[in-house]
Amino acid sequence: MKMQVLFLTSILSAVFIFGFFNNVFADESKQRVFDYANLLSDDEIARLENLAFQHGKEHEMDFIIVTTQDADGKDIRPFIEDFYDEMAFGFDKPHGNSAILALDMSERDVMIAGFYKGEKYLDDQRATLIREKITPRLSSGNYFEAFTQYIELSSEYMEYMPGVNPDSFLLKTWFHLLAAIGVAGLIVGSMAYNSGGKVTVNERTYTGNFQVLERKDIYLTKSVTKRRKPQNNNKGGGGGGVTSGGHSYSGSRGKF
Repeated sequence: MKMQVLFLTSILSAVFIFGFFNNVFADESKQRVFDYANLLSDDEIARLENLAFQHGKEHEMDFIIVTTQDADGKDIRPFIEDFYDEMAFGFDKPHGNSAILALDMSERDVMIAGFYKGEKYLDDQRATLIREKITPRLSSGNYFEAFTQYIELSSEYMEYMPGVNPDSFLLKTWFHLLAAIGVAGLIVGSMAYNSGGKVTVNERTYTGNFQVLERKDIYLTKSVTKRRKPQNNNKGGGGGGVTSGGHSYSGSRGKF
């Protein structure tokens, strides 16, 4: 009897401890939006905070947004690295699962970085896809819409296995529908073809067998046209790296 009581007590204690730590790191009051550049209203900040909390709780991630006027005089990459090191973001633990969107208004730079689980599920490719999709809204000054899209896209992309392109047409519903229709058409066509008699007459029945004895290609002229490759004035990417605190991350940066 004592063993049963002790066992039950141990289970309840473990559940309590797990629930306690889960609630600590899923704290709704924790700040996730740092609008140092004053781009958002109080209501917009509150809505983004709630959105980041809801999606973060679903994926055990901290979705962070930080805007700055001059990135403390740094390039945006060391700025985002130092910001993560100093603030110790992480849903599961300090310096844990996080994704950070940083905006530098002086240089018109934007960067997305993923740490730990964020690095795995929001790799360089996915970070670039998200950055490219929100850039038009950033360029037009629709910062709230861009930040909302960043959180929602990040959350959506984390539902796919790592290494898979979430924008691939192979994953789209319309492609699955077309593939199903195509397979059904092949099956019906095969059944219809096999239901008839076998055709034994072909073109050779009347024309006989002919063979090509010789073939000759005559090369007449050669023309080469050169065209300048268009320049991309909004290059991005950059990939991830490692912070001075030793935390590895994925990333993508560009202009807006």
